[in-house]
Amino acid sequence: MRLHYIVLHFLAAPALCSADPQLSTEGIKKLADRLFAGHGDQFEFAVTGTQVRPSRWSQPKKDNYTVSTSSNGKIHVQGTSLNALARGLRHYAQNALYLDDFMFADSHVKVPDILPKVDTPFTGLSVVPWRYNLNTVSFSYSYAWNTWEDWERQLDWAALRGVNIQLAWLGYEKILLDTLTEMGMKEADVISFFSGPAFQAWNRFGNVGGSWGGVGDVPKEWIEAQFTLQKKIVGRMVELGITPVLPAFTGYVPYGLRTAHPGSNFTIAPKWIDMPDQYTHAMFLNPQDPLFGQIQRAFIQKQIQAYGNVTNVYTLDQFNEMSPASTSTFYLENISKTTYGYVTDANPAAIWLMQGWLFYNNPGFWTQERINAYLGGVKDKTSMIILDLYAEAAPVWKRTQSFAGRPWIWCQLLDFGGNMALYGQMSKITQDTMHALQASDSLVGFGLAPEGYEGNDVMFDLIFDQAWSATPIETQSYIKFWTARRYAGISTLPQSLFQAWELLRSNIYNNVNPQIPSVGVALYQIAPALNGLVNRTGHYPPPTALHYDPKVLKQAWRLMINAASAKNELWDIPAFQLDLTDVTRQAMSNFFIIFYNNLVTAYNSCSVKSIVCNLSAAGEQLLDLLTGIDTVLSQNRHFTLERWLKGSQNWATQTKNAKLMSFNARSQITVWNWNAGSLNDYAAKSWSGLIRSYYRPRWSIFIDGLKDAIQKGSLDQGALNNRIRQFEKTWQYGGFVVNETSPSIGSLRTAVLDAQKKWPNAFQ
Repeated sequence: MRLHYIVLHFLAAPALCSADPQLSTEGIKKLADRLFAGHGDQFEFAVTGTQVRPSRWSQPKKDNYTVSTSSNGKIHVQGTSLNALARGLRHYAQNALYLDDFMFADSHVKVPDILPKVDTPFTGLSVVPWRYNLNTVSFSYSYAWNTWEDWERQLDWAALRGVNIQLAWLGYEKILLDTLTEMGMKEADVISFFSGPAFQAWNRFGNVGGSWGGVGDVPKEWIEAQFTLQKKIVGRMVELGITPVLPAFTGYVPYGLRTAHPGSNFTIAPKWIDMPDQYTHAMFLNPQDPLFGQIQRAFIQKQIQAYGNVTNVYTLDQFNEMSPASTSTFYLENISKTTYGYVTDANPAAIWLMQGWLFYNNPGFWTQERINAYLGGVKDKTSMIILDLYAEAAPVWKRTQSFAGRPWIWCQLLDFGGNMALYGQMSKITQDTMHALQASDSLVGFGLAPEGYEGNDVMFDLIFDQAWSATPIETQSYIKFWTARRYAGISTLPQSLFQAWELLRSNIYNNVNPQIPSVGVALYQIAPALNGLVNRTGHYPPPTALHYDPKVLKQAWRLMINAASAKNELWDIPAFQLDLTDVTRQAMSNFFIIFYNNLVTAYNSCSVKSIVCNLSAAGEQLLDLLTGIDTVLSQNRHFTLERWLKGSQNWATQTKNAKLMSFNARSQITVWNWNAGSLNDYAAKSWSGLIRSYYRPRWSIFIDGLKDAIQKGSLDQGALNNRIRQFEKTWQYGGFVVNETSPSIGSLRTAVLDAQKKWPNAFQ
């Protein structure tokens, strides 16, 4: 079948279109090879209709696919786009083999040499044209150390779920470096403006600048290596039918540009949160200045030259958690008007993709009048797409007249900083999305935008599966089929496993308490204190309150153990290993609350003259439990600090700055900057190694401080805080190896059952 799609040649004739006579499905065949263990040759693919690259003149349509058996015996997959073909492959895998490609666990399904035929065709129809993936900050929180192999897996996962638009902004530093040096800046001055690899997302926003901790600047080798990796990522996205969203120039620049262009119009951005002044207050080049246009045109054209003419969609966020320099609607309208005008100078077909987070984060500034002015600077409504980033908990579209009528995407944010507690809002994902689709004419897509991709992947699947369902998904039957696929290495699953997931679905993954709007953190992940830790609500700081009865989680855990007793093979299923680790970890984390309360009670009941005081016993009890949690987590690679540190070490080997890489890796998940306390423990992780080398020693220092206070008659809180802070600083420079003694590695079964014996009340 001969197919046609439009390609815009911006550098030669920006307004003209040319057609490619053949749209290759080779990338989808290779995807089938990877999914079906080398059996991609048993499939044939066909793209139906005319393929037009999304632009401000041509919006995508809803996709559909059909999977059947052709007359030659091959499995025939046809669809309206390459991405529809990928989604069709997953539909076939699920229904013919109970095979699925999960984010954190490898499949245990043995693929037969001859794939099953399709007796009754499988079909699918999307309810929205756009299926969006990734948050700008997830590139730092979860993907800072990704290799090509990591990205290859992530892209396969996304394509199989029908994602057809995704952020791709590695390589930003290379493009900006080359652009600004051409504008007269010294290379060293540009590089010193960049923040470390684990903080690049906020550097790109203009929130932070430079590298702190005395660990040096980002190596140029890292900049070049990320650029090379970006080329591979973008190329693979195109093969899979995923529109890459490339960055545009936002306007935030090093101070040295003012020296090179003293006549240009610059303003100083506001302080971001409580970062020290020397690492924030970025310089913002006014988009109305001609220099902005020169940089924007060069920036976008360099990307076209580097990656090919592959997209018309550009991400550009100018005021992330920072207010504009003026409240004037005239100013706001002209900022967006000139910004977009310069983008279209480089690419006349460009679509501006913007996170709607600014309107949520600062509602006092962003009145409807100012929103209308800023968005209205781009006159053609189809020239923008707005991401309602946190729609499941704080739907901005409802109070902004659907973003002033601009096309927008309903996104599930789920977690902040990659926090890992078990959590979900299934009814919001299934019902609120479809309500919004009926209520807002400008809703064009559903999306996934967690700050970090660390857990709760059933919620990742649900949002994209809802994008292919004309009615709200009935989650009880959905979770039953999801469970069957997840552990498909077992021919017949015990009923108790389905019962466990039904409890998780109806309780843990169906939060309806608006006071707990996102994934929370465990109490042990917060800096120790005598009060203010328990039952914390809201999304910032992360919540510690539970949205479910802990007894329900214990019951689900026991059902999973019963299932493994009935089917011993479950212990060898990667997904079961991961899920049981996760549920065990959560049950023990919940139990920590009791031990913490015991500690506080013991301290408050003690005095210098006390003959009997159980403070030491309460402290040992708490610390022992942390060791137990660490031991359980150590049995699964996904839950280890070692994985994160080895990722940073891999980049250090390539780019020759081990001190910066290790410091960045350790700082982002603990203390960002010693003078920015509000960010401490924001990106807390439930990882083995992190517990035993960081959280446990920190609690040990706290407990020793309480013991000292009992002896001295009063608590010197300032001195105790200083001791903890000194420990934190020392830990940040610990390099790539976890310093504390590693737990003995046996097996998950041994670790879990030992934990049950030692702390029975955590599980019953």
